Amino acid sequence: MKAIVKRRVEDKLYQNRYLVDPGRPHISVRKNLFPSQNLIALTQVCPAKCYQLNDRRQVIIVSDGCLECGTCNVLCGPDGDIEWTYPRGGFGVLFKFG
Repeated sequence: MKAIVKRRVEDKLYQNRYLVDPGRPHISVRKNLFPSQNLIALTQVCPAKCYQLNDRRQVIIVSDGCLECGTCNVLCGPDGDIEWTYPRGGFGVLFKFG
């Protein structure tokens, strides 16, 4: 009888690779005095944990590990709190299936 091996989502995500486009992030947070509730929600719902609150209670993004799932674009774009475009060809997430 084979033992069932349960793998965590984090373990599966670790197998993905990211080719960062230095100095050209594909997502940016628009300037605001107070972040909207949708923008704050991204700190919880982004599966890659790219969004964080800084010490001044502003939402910042580190897009280097972005899965390009579009969750942030659905919640806060296209005319909302973020600017989102696809990464240039050859950059971004490289999924490893299996």
